[in-house]
Parts: sequence; C-alpha cells; structure tokens
Amino acid sequence: MSSLDTGAPVERANILVVDDLQEKLLVFKTVLEDLDQNLIFVRSGTEALREVLKHEFAVILLDVNMPDIDGFETAALIRRHRRSAHTPIIFITSYADELQTARGYSLGAVDYILSPVVPEILRSKVRVFVELHVLQKRIARQADERVALASAAAALQVAEESTRRSAYLSELSHSLSGLLDVPVGLHKLMAQAVPALCEAAAVVLVDEHLQVAHVVRRRDSASRTTEVAADDLTPGELEALNRALTAPTDQAVVDAATRDELQVAPLRHGDRVLGALLMQGPLTTLGEALLDEVATRAAIGLAAAQLHQSLQVEIAERRQAEIRLEEASRRKDEFLAMLSHELRNPLAPIRNAVEVIRRKAPNDSTLKWATDITDRQVRQLTRLVDELLDVARISQGKIVLQRAPLDLGALVAECVEAQRPLIAARRQLLTLALPAEPVSVQADGARIQQVVSNLLSNAIKYTHDDGSLHVSVISEDGQAVVSVRDNGMGIEADLLPRVFDLFEQGHRALDRSQGGLGIGLTLVQLLVKLHGGRVEALSAGPGQGAEFRIYLPAMNRPPVMAAPQERAPSVEAPGRRILVVEDNADVADTTAAMLTLSGHEVRTAHDGLEALSIVEEFTPDVVLLDIGLPRMDGYEVARRLRQLPSTRDKLLIALTGYGQASDRLRGREAGFDEHLLKPVDPAVLNALIVGEATDTGEQPPKATLYAFRRP
Repeated sequence: MSSLDTGAPVERANILVVDDLQEKLLVFKTVLEDLDQNLIFVRSGTEALREVLKHEFAVILLDVNMPDIDGFETAALIRRHRRSAHTPIIFITSYADELQTARGYSLGAVDYILSPVVPEILRSKVRVFVELHVLQKRIARQADERVALASAAAALQVAEESTRRSAYLSELSHSLSGLLDVPVGLHKLMAQAVPALCEAAAVVLVDEHLQVAHVVRRRDSASRTTEVAADDLTPGELEALNRALTAPTDQAVVDAATRDELQVAPLRHGDRVLGALLMQGPLTTLGEALLDEVATRAAIGLAAAQLHQSLQVEIAERRQAEIRLEEASRRKDEFLAMLSHELRNPLAPIRNAVEVIRRKAPNDSTLKWATDITDRQVRQLTRLVDELLDVARISQGKIVLQRAPLDLGALVAECVEAQRPLIAARRQLLTLALPAEPVSVQADGARIQQVVSNLLSNAIKYTHDDGSLHVSVISEDGQAVVSVRDNGMGIEADLLPRVFDLFEQGHRALDRSQGGLGIGLTLVQLLVKLHGGRVEALSAGPGQGAEFRIYLPAMNRPPVMAAPQERAPSVEAPGRRILVVEDNADVADTTAAMLTLSGHEVRTAHDGLEALSIVEEFTPDVVLLDIGLPRMDGYEVARRLRQLPSTRDKLLIALTGYGQASDRLRGREAGFDEHLLKPVDPAVLNALIVGEATDTGEQPPKATLYAFRRP
C-alpha cells in the first residue's frame, strides 16, 4: 500500500509545474490533483526560480521550450541553489533528440516525458518522487541521498514497475518507521522480505566488535520468524557474513559462491556496519531490483531503533543522576543549615561570657589580653561559618545584591581603619593611596566591604612582622580598581591559576588564610563577579609577596550622598523587661547575664510552652526567641505571641543559628521583627533594644561585614 493512501497523517509535498501554456497547466492540474499534494503552477523560468527560493519541492515538471528562459537554463539555475541542487526534474517536451536528451541529463534531469502526456504514466512517475520525498522527510533524513536518487532512477527505468516498487518501498518504510524495539524491527523486516524478495531469509546483527549479537530466520512464507542462536548459521552463511562485514562501503550487495543459493546485503548506517541481510534461494524480480534499497532502509530503521534504545538507557541514567544530584543538593543544604546551627550554638555562650567577663572582671591586663584573644577567635570562627554558607548561597543564586551608589575610596578607607589594630600589633607598615576625587561604583557596600576586608586580612596574616602593605584605589578605562599588595610569603606559580578554586589546597590554603577552609578567595571572586567585575592574583613566587586587584565597573558621575542628619542627644535608656527563650542553658544564662549587666530585667524560658506560660505573669517589652525549641518551635511561639494582647506589638527578635533565606522568610511570616544569627554582637543587640526603648524613631545601626542582617 502506498504511504499516500494510508489513513495515517502524512506531509503534503510541493510539486512545481513550469509551462508557458495555460491549457497545459490545466491538464497537469487535472492529472496530478488526485495525488492530494500542494501543486504550484508557474508560466516562466523566472517565476520558477522565485518559487524554488520560497519552497522545497518533491519534484519539478519543467517544459523545455519557454519564451524567456528555456527549460535547460532554468534547470541549470535551479541546480545552483543548495536546497534544489538535487530536486528531481522531469522535462516535458514535444521532441527530444539524443543531443537534447544528453544535455538535459547533464543538468540533473531524472526523466523525459513526451507531450502529450499519458496521465497514468505521469501520475505514476510523479507519485514515485512524492512518496520518496515524503518518506525521506518522515523516517530517513539521515539516509544516503545518492542511494535514494539511484534507487529512484532505477525505479524510473521501467514505468510499469515503478508503482509496484514504490508501493513496496513505501510499505517497507512505513513498517520500519518509528521503530522503538530492535527485535520487533527484525520480525517486521522478515515479514517484508519473505516471500516478496526471496524464498527464505535471515538477518544477522553484530555488535561493535563485529561479533554476532542477534539472528532471526524465516524459512518460508508459511513459517513464522524465529530468533536462533549464532550456531544455527551454516558455514556458507558465516563465510558470506564475514565477506559482507569486510566489503567496501560502496559495495551494497555481496554475491555468494552461487547466486541462486545465497545473496548477502550488508546493513550499513553511515560508517557503521550493523550486520547483514541473507537471502536464500533465487531472488524474485522485485528482490533483484530492490535488495540494496531494502538493506539501506532496513539499516536506517534498525539504527533508529538501536539509537532509541540507547537513548532510553541514557535518559534513565540521566534521570537517576539528576535525582541523585537533587538529593545531594538537598542534603547539602540541610547539612549547611545544620552545620551553621550547630557551630553557632556553642559560639553564642562563649561570646556572651566574654562580654560578661569584660564588664565584671577587674582591670587586669592579663585578663583583658585573654578576653581579647577569645573574642577575636570567636569572630574568626563566625566568619568561617558565614563564608562557607555564603559560597553555597551564591552558587545557588540565593544572594541578592543591595546596590547603591558609593565612593569606593571611602569604603576602602573604612576597611583599612578596621584592620589597623591588627596591623599595629604586627608592627607592619601600611600605605594607603586614595584618589583626590571620589571613585564611584554601583554596588552592595556590605559585600564589597566583605571582599576588601578578606583580601586585607589575608595580606596581614601572610606578611611577616615589620613587613609592608600597600592599598590603593584608582580609576582607569572606565573601571574602578582596588589593589591590595604585600611583601609577604607570595604564591607558588603552579597555584596561581587555581588560587580562586573552592577548597583548592597547596602547601598552604590557597586563600592565604592560615588554618582556613580554602574558601575565602572563592567567595571574593563570586562576589566580585556578581557585581559584573573581576579579580586577579599576581605574585613573582614564594617570598616575593602578592597582589590582588579588584576591577569593578565605574560610574560616570560621583554618588549623591545624603546630607548628614543631626543626631538627637543620647538618652539614657531605661531598663527593659526582656524574655530570653533558649533551650541551650549556657546560651540562655549568658545572654541573661549580659543583659542584666546592661540594666534590664530578664527572665528565661527553655521551651516554647514555658515561654507562653511566663508571658501570662511577666509581660516583656522584648522577646529574644530561638527557632529550634523543643515541644514548640520558635515560629509557632512567635505566631502565638502576636495573637496575645499583651505581646501583640512587642519587639520579637529571632536569635538563632538558622540563617538561610528560607529561615528569614519564615521568620517574617511568623511575626519576627528582626532575625539575628548567633553569636550576636552585643552592640548590635543592645542597639535594637535601645532603639525600641527610646522610641526616637531612629533605626538601630546595621551590622557590617559578615554576621548580621545581611540580604
């Protein structure tokens, strides 16, 4: 059955008919309209070329004698276009001698039809090319076009045979199209081959090592196709198979020793040999004419089935890999959140205890030295935790920059001032070179401060005592450039290309932070890239110092700074009633002690239900509430406090180790006013309490650098 006659939806092919006589165009329309294809009629070579540029045609019927451009010139021009270089052209002429015929074939004509045309012959020949075009578009886009054209040319040699051959090929292609399973394809191929092509047949598929993988056989038209073992192949079939597998690529059919006994056709797809089609007994007339085409189409169908099966395996593997990656990412996020919580919890009471010792201890220099060391190390541990979480959040795209115009020189100067005590302690010489005019950038001030402080801290730590540091800010070529240079330990040449890689370690941590996690410079690079800039590292080698340069897009005009506001005279804040809700006794007790020393009345609760019970008799002005509480979590406690008349408008501060964006969002939804991470800076906490207590309308100062209230 022809593919054009099936009930399945098929593509409508374009057929171009070129003739200068209107009455002949009407004849062609009458003859060809039964094909149910798109018929396009033009009356000149110029119009034909225009249509060729606009459409792809299955076949072109071209009159030889036309007034403006004859058929031969039109065919030559058509062949110059890539899309129509191989489009079948059938010349329609009233007379054709050998010279004219040779010229037409030299231009790529596939046939000559003498006018007046015989409708059945014209329709049959056009049908052949339409079906080949449709089949090629549907299932054999990767088929060898030269083989298809050769097969079409052979089919056209005998008009009365062309329809039968095309119908068979159409049915074969339809049977093998859309194959999803190789064994099914082998059975369909055998059903098409026996008895249409021969009395008996077998198909042998080989693997990539040319070893027999599948063998199916059909012994006659009455028997069923069965899968057999490789041992079922006779010595003659094995010899013919080996010859087929090693035959030249341009040899489609391999003759066996006796033609009437065995014919072997290699199944090739591109440069790959899939196996061979073995035909036993004398071939039918159809088999002799189409064996190579059958093998080609069978190879295409089987290759498509193999590709589908391999793709299904690959898709399944990728899905499993994606599931594993998603699960790993989820576990990583959970681990980071838990790591943050578990590391911050012990840091909080340590920092609170240090603050209590500072306030209560006698003015002893040794004790002050010890508390300062403890405080610095707690801050360092806090910074390491924050950097680890920052890298994860940036990699997941969870950090949103709060950009605003700022003077980069002023920001760098603040970072330097913050580090001066450490520089002085190591007797290092620091020179700061700032431009006379502001260098303006559109950036997140807290994040750029984090970047500069990280680089400056590394320079201090990896420069020996009495060493020198140089920090500068310049504007060049539309970019703001910050340079941090030292004469310290330097960086090995083989580490420079990988100095910004996460967790990359050499003889020392690549972020030049002794005892660090190897993430500081990774965080620097990620933050700078978020600002549309870049960062580079330079070093002449070990002992030669190092320089890090930050490049940020500069603004064309200086930032507009808000006029300084007059601060109201400081008012001594009265003591506030504060409820600390924390299941960790050390955190609760040290926080309460620190707040008590500040003049506040403090009560503590160790779970959510206890906190709600205390509120009935002790109405707090401020509630410091942990999130991970037993019996009732902090979110639910906050919601209930907002429902009570006595605490509906009170200040609720989340004091927790959970600091991811989702934790902050849940906190806002539950009713928290602030979200602070452990260990909290006592000055920041006191500013929030004093701001609420004085009721001046002034916002408490935002924490800087790493730990508090970042986006």
